[in-house]
Amino acid sequence: MPVPSSAPRDLTAAVRSYPSDPRARADAPDVVVIVLDDLGFAQTGAFGSDIATPHIDSLAADGLRFNRFHVTAMCSPTRASLLTGRNHHAVGMGFLVDLPLAFPGYNARIPASAATLPRILRDAGYSTLAVGKWHLTPRWERSAAGPFTRWPLGYGFERFYGFLQGDANHWAPQLVRDNHYTEPPRGPEEGYHLSEDLVDTARRMILDQTQAAPGKPFFLYLPFGAMHSPHHVAHEWVEPYRGRFDQGWERWREQVFARQLGSGVVPQGTALSPRPPWIPDWETLPADERRLFARMQEVYAGFLTHTDAQIGRLLDFLRGIGRLDNTLVLFLSDNGASAEGGQLGTTNEHRFSSRMEDTTERNLAHLDQWGGPETYPHYAWGWAWAGNTPLRLWKRYTWLGGTRAPLIAHWPRGIAARGEIRDQLTHVSDLMPTILDACGVAVPGVVDGVPQHPLDGRSLLPAFADAGAPHTHATQYFEMLGSRSIIHDGWKATTDHVSQGVQDEERLLLGSRDFATDQWSLFRLDEDFAEARDVSEEHPEIVAELEQRWFDEADRNQVLPLDDTLQNRVAAMLMPPYGIPGRVVYRPGGGPVHDESLPLLFGGFTLSVDVTVPQRGADGVLCALGDHNGGFVLHLSGGRPAFACSRAGDVDRVAAPDPLPPGRTTVAVRYDAKALTFTLLRDGRPIAQTPLGGDFPVAFQHGGTGLCVGRDRGLPVEDSYRPPHPFTGEIHQLVIDTLPAPAPTLADEVRTALHSD
Repeated sequence: MPVPSSAPRDLTAAVRSYPSDPRARADAPDVVVIVLDDLGFAQTGAFGSDIATPHIDSLAADGLRFNRFHVTAMCSPTRASLLTGRNHHAVGMGFLVDLPLAFPGYNARIPASAATLPRILRDAGYSTLAVGKWHLTPRWERSAAGPFTRWPLGYGFERFYGFLQGDANHWAPQLVRDNHYTEPPRGPEEGYHLSEDLVDTARRMILDQTQAAPGKPFFLYLPFGAMHSPHHVAHEWVEPYRGRFDQGWERWREQVFARQLGSGVVPQGTALSPRPPWIPDWETLPADERRLFARMQEVYAGFLTHTDAQIGRLLDFLRGIGRLDNTLVLFLSDNGASAEGGQLGTTNEHRFSSRMEDTTERNLAHLDQWGGPETYPHYAWGWAWAGNTPLRLWKRYTWLGGTRAPLIAHWPRGIAARGEIRDQLTHVSDLMPTILDACGVAVPGVVDGVPQHPLDGRSLLPAFADAGAPHTHATQYFEMLGSRSIIHDGWKATTDHVSQGVQDEERLLLGSRDFATDQWSLFRLDEDFAEARDVSEEHPEIVAELEQRWFDEADRNQVLPLDDTLQNRVAAMLMPPYGIPGRVVYRPGGGPVHDESLPLLFGGFTLSVDVTVPQRGADGVLCALGDHNGGFVLHLSGGRPAFACSRAGDVDRVAAPDPLPPGRTTVAVRYDAKALTFTLLRDGRPIAQTPLGGDFPVAFQHGGTGLCVGRDRGLPVEDSYRPPHPFTGEIHQLVIDTLPAPAPTLADEVRTALHSD
């Protein structure tokens, strides 16, 4: 029988205690950080260009321009510094995430002791949104299997839409939503463009967030794929520029410089350095080359104006919902203009990483298509030189042309000045502490139980309020691919080191190719804004002091060991080893298999598809990787098996003479790396063969479409079909058998990694 209660108790008594959720302060601003890729110091109207960028210019007119703002000279490193407030080597990002190495400064893994800006803002009550290019997830971690720790959501963003790698086809990108791959909402034939999609998505995310939580501020990180190659834009954006650059890069550079001096964005007394010998004299070029090079800049200009229009759409949206006045907008570039198109430019930038020579004749053949879906273009390096006016060299070098970038700060409620210029020495590591300061969020000393390393950056808020505020940095080192420099107490010392990776640079640039022969130049930046006057011979004692300071900073920030070729680091490459050996089986029905999850194929392979052909016959794609810019497809055309391989636009094709009969059969293609042949087989018997026109690529393209089974996506590999072109029979399985592939040469690895930035 029941036992009576031993003592009466009040069963409804309790102490109310709700969890305390983080809340931002009542007047906390929204924050938008807009990053353009490979945009030179002088390529917007606000910094001297005649390219139409009215929305960027309006940010400058109603805000501040910083003309001595510095970045790291490459993509992943700058982004890591921006989001951590630390120097890039100090957080493992001394180079690109595409080539992580077993050294602390280069392992592409931001440590737990450097909690990121989105993580800190999220913990302080902000919504955190990232839309665009990421490029902070290490190689081998970017497949559908993750791990996702170093994807955007793993670093503190609550929402993400964009791409993980260093570049993307703006007509047909490989996209990620949060932690999974997804397809673009439209195809290239329907007028899709990545930049427009990114802003559409950013606006939708902000609207969802502000309507669901009206009082909650947001942080939007919006790194566009523009202005990195491919320079993709619809021709209607290019046509207004027809003929505008016929005067050439030298004259255009002089005009930009005059506007820079007139506006004060470059101080009076700045010297414009002469054209270096590796930049062709425009007046001596043949007429066809002048016509070709002018068109490249027309397309770039149209691409930039189109990008500016998308920025305008975002700003108009924020204005329309009443948020712009209390939004801190920071606009910057991740490095100087890119010269990776080489001396002639290229219709397909994948040719650069494959060491495939470009010619004027080849480029002219694609002139009318330049910038469209048929191309993957990059302009000639004369325009990169001019785009960094008045600075020397370009991306990947620690001369100012690589490390000094435009920065605009716009915050109507927080910045009283309008249209002013700030000349404080600043660095990308300053942006995180600036944002936290503006938001009233303290830098935490411990995150998840891990003590945090001190920030290297300093808040720019004093400079927002006072043009005479002190510099945030007395000393700042730089290193990229062996190019080294240091700023200290108004001086800058820079080495003449030439890195590897771009054939034309290796062949033509003047300078040292050996650390033992590197020469340091010296400049007094207070008097020499553009590194134009080398005074090293007058002050050898200062050169020696700055060189020692560079080594001190290198020791403090994990820069060493230093190796421009990376040759001595091969044995230390992080796991997993190159490629997936032996036999791998794939089946239809899943999403594309990421490029980096595939076996390495350049050592030789057999790709076999087990199919059943119905009585009526069959057509369609059996498997495809990439597109006409680089990739391969095995498909049935008119029932006949055909295999096409595009090596950066050069297509090798082999087709069977007869259609496949009904029934179950195996179709295969074999690549013989010694004989350099493709052979088609049916049930193990050769039926057709063709030679390759060159070596099989080590990698087709970063940010490609992945391996599709039973269909294709995006753009085709050849013109005989249009994706998705699904197979109309039944595919049982696809098998790839590979021979043990030798490790790629480091030259191949470096070129491939550089291309992805």
